[in-house]
Amino acid sequence: MAIRQAAKAESIINSRGIVEDQDGENENTDDSNLQVELTVFRAQWMSELKPNSGSNGGNRGLSSRAADLRRKQELAREEKARELFLKAVEEEENGAVYEAIKYYRRAMQIVPDIEFKINYSRSPDPDGGNENDMDGEIEDLLAYFHQQLTLQDNSLKICVPEVEMTQMHISALPPEVLIYIFRWVVSSDLDLRALEQLSLVCRGFYICARDPEIWRLACLRVWGRSCTKLVPFNSWREMFLERPRVRFDGVYISKTAYIRQGEESLDGFYRAWHQVEYYRYLRFFPDGQVMMLTTPEDPMVTVPRLRSRNTRVESIMCGHYRLSQDTDNQTKVFVVVSKRKEEKVAEYQRNSRFCRRNPAALETEHSFHVGLQLSSGGRQSFNKLNWIHHSCHINYRSTGETVVTAFDLDQMYASFFFARVKSYTAFSERPL
Repeated sequence: MAIRQAAKAESIINSRGIVEDQDGENENTDDSNLQVELTVFRAQWMSELKPNSGSNGGNRGLSSRAADLRRKQELAREEKARELFLKAVEEEENGAVYEAIKYYRRAMQIVPDIEFKINYSRSPDPDGGNENDMDGEIEDLLAYFHQQLTLQDNSLKICVPEVEMTQMHISALPPEVLIYIFRWVVSSDLDLRALEQLSLVCRGFYICARDPEIWRLACLRVWGRSCTKLVPFNSWREMFLERPRVRFDGVYISKTAYIRQGEESLDGFYRAWHQVEYYRYLRFFPDGQVMMLTTPEDPMVTVPRLRSRNTRVESIMCGHYRLSQDTDNQTKVFVVVSKRKEEKVAEYQRNSRFCRRNPAALETEHSFHVGLQLSSGGRQSFNKLNWIHHSCHINYRSTGETVVTAFDLDQMYASFFFARVKSYTAFSERPL
């Protein structure tokens, strides 16, 4: 593709009058153009020699013949350009780069958009199969790999070493062991992106990465008992890729910025204005846990600290979440978070004098309930969370009473956007 783009750019430059210093290439292009024009001139000359039946009929005949000649001219040019373009493709496949560039340039000089007018056809399948449909092609590809890797004794071999080896090759492992290794690649953090990259190694890895049991376990980790049926999806892999869900290989970040008016100076000549910026972070885990952090620190500093769920970041809140899909086909995420108990005890110890004055402070629990709507934006899927609810629940242990305070959602509640973090899935603690 890069060769074609280079040839196309070079042909455009040549058409603007820049002199090229290559022997014989301009002459070949001029000869091909002259041949086309000569053919059109001969056809026009022969048509003019034929007698006309009348003046009006002759005018109509001339206009129709002129239109036919123009069409023939365009077809002749396109056929010549198509022949040169296919010749360039053949030379490129054979490794003759410079010859391919020459033919690409000549073809694009005749018809600049010839690349988009060619219907590429695949070579016929030796088994007589037709793979025009994309879905059928994928299914046939998986079946084809199975057929290629199956030996005469009907035993599946994962792969074949390219060169002779003195040590044990990975092809000696049975498929069950290799699939278990793949489950370590996916890990308990559901790193299915690494599994897709691993499937590009060879045909055997492609087959193992499409194992339905791996994708079924991944779906069970995300949706639990609500994914016992495949309908309306055709496979567990399709369900995991298409069904709305939160992502685990990164963090959702929300940035809020506003201007706050400061105090007036003592002399009364000016009043300060402050620009306030802070971030909210949400990280989800496949087991239903979630971490939420509000801090003014930049993501470059905060994101690495959220790698582990046992982080010691101050003011971080932990809790759980659940997915809910309403009748309007909108997927929502409900989050309940609160401060950790050990952090509460440490805070009360620092303020022990206040605790002795107000012992009721030890008997209250604060939890925050957040409602978010999951959506997709841009090229990424499930990468946006919009606020739909935010409230604080204060539970008094002595009386069992719970006071709920709902917050008004305004411009201070910016949407969360997903950012993938490679370090979150760099290591595997447990297999899938």
